[in-house]
Amino acid sequence: MARYTPTIGMEIHAELKTRTKMFCSSKNDAEEIRPNVNICPVCLAHPGTLPVINREAVMHVLRVGVALGGKLADYTEFDRKNYFYPDLPKGYQISQYEFPLISGGELAGVEITRVHLEEDTASSMHDENTGETLIDFNRAGIPLMELVTEPVIESAEQAGNFARELQLLLRYLGASDANMEKGEMRVEANISVAPDVADTADGDADSHRSAPLGTKVEIKNLNSFRAMERAVQYEIKRQTALLEKGEKVIQETRGWDEGKQATFVQRAKEGSADYRYFPDPDLPSLKLSELGGFTSQDIGKDLPELPSQRRDRYLALGLKGEDAELYVRDMRFGAFFDRVISGYKDDPKRVQLASNYIANDLVNLISPSASARSGSASGGKTSRETRDIEERDTEMQDEIGISEAYFNAIVSLVADAKISSRGAKDLLAAVLNGEGEPEDLAREKNLFQVSDAVGLGPIVEKVIAENPAAAREYKAGKTAAIQFLVGQAMKALRGAGDPVALRSLIEDKLS
Repeated sequence: MARYTPTIGMEIHAELKTRTKMFCSSKNDAEEIRPNVNICPVCLAHPGTLPVINREAVMHVLRVGVALGGKLADYTEFDRKNYFYPDLPKGYQISQYEFPLISGGELAGVEITRVHLEEDTASSMHDENTGETLIDFNRAGIPLMELVTEPVIESAEQAGNFARELQLLLRYLGASDANMEKGEMRVEANISVAPDVADTADGDADSHRSAPLGTKVEIKNLNSFRAMERAVQYEIKRQTALLEKGEKVIQETRGWDEGKQATFVQRAKEGSADYRYFPDPDLPSLKLSELGGFTSQDIGKDLPELPSQRRDRYLALGLKGEDAELYVRDMRFGAFFDRVISGYKDDPKRVQLASNYIANDLVNLISPSASARSGSASGGKTSRETRDIEERDTEMQDEIGISEAYFNAIVSLVADAKISSRGAKDLLAAVLNGEGEPEDLAREKNLFQVSDAVGLGPIVEKVIAENPAAAREYKAGKTAAIQFLVGQAMKALRGAGDPVALRSLIEDKLS
């Protein structure tokens, strides 16, 4: 049986965060629920109206391009992409074709072909009861960034990781909220399957990319990362089955049916010639080098720390990959962690201790759903269901519920062996519950560890007397029995004993 190689390219649209629309002064408000409120003669395509380029939208795309390491265009222009659809009032879309704003670049190991700017269409709302379709023009003309990758993605998982990383980048740059459930980020996948080059007569197993690509099928209307991954997996299997039977794959556009977990035919796939692109005569071409502040150097100076840079910084501190990924993807916890460790970055033990209590305890106490952390981009292994915290509308506020001072007080109590790990967990929950200040609570709840022989001696004697079998096993050479006895002593002390001191005392008593 022949082996087949899937090849995937991505086209991702993201609505940009600007005050006004792409070519007019109508408000760009993703939260508006009243239909046809943010509209004007320009975005409704009334005769005689003229578009004006939104400077803020151009800057957003250029910032994305610099973050991707792409080449910023010196010359760029806008084109008319001609097609008729009910939600396209002009009968054409203002987009970019031959001269995009950004060429090249890379993200998460995936090469970028281009990034360009265009306008969004209106929204169509279908009433299943009446069969009517209504159009809301609030979205018409909103700035839309389109990113196209090279066809170098080899699996659904890689495609999902790339899309997630792009969403993070857009949020870090403030270019887009990129919430897929709100349609602010839309993913399309182009998939082809071809016999692996190693199975051809002149094939070389180490150069499968030199093989001809298969017939491309585009999947549209993917409204979540998991839906996209499932659609890609299904399409790879569907195309492979066709080729196994000696049938041809038809170039077409398909949709994804979440209920059936299958793709379905929508229409024949258009080519660029079908859109009859030509430069928009109502818009000027741009020479970006002649515009102040639009060079790569100017833009690079103002970029924030990017997700990949932040991830590398956390890993350099010795954090576990999954914890670093949590802080990269949930900015609340990442910012809190940064503030917590600001005073002891040169103390690796304390940094790791703080991270453990944030990632494993604080997260669960504040937001249990956030504990389903994403696998790290460097290859962390977690289930697919736990990788989508970024699909929720992440709160950027610092609503952690505990001050850095109180949290650091708890970390210090553990680091100085004044309270046990179990005691720290209980103390953290109590402080979050507003019960008081850490040291006072630790005293009230008897969480301070007893470490002196006078305080521990009676408990040690009682535990040995009540567990003679374990004592005999230890004396007979079964050293594991000591752990049982220490555990019984800790239980009697309600976690307030120093386990190291207890072990030493028990060993002395039984020697």
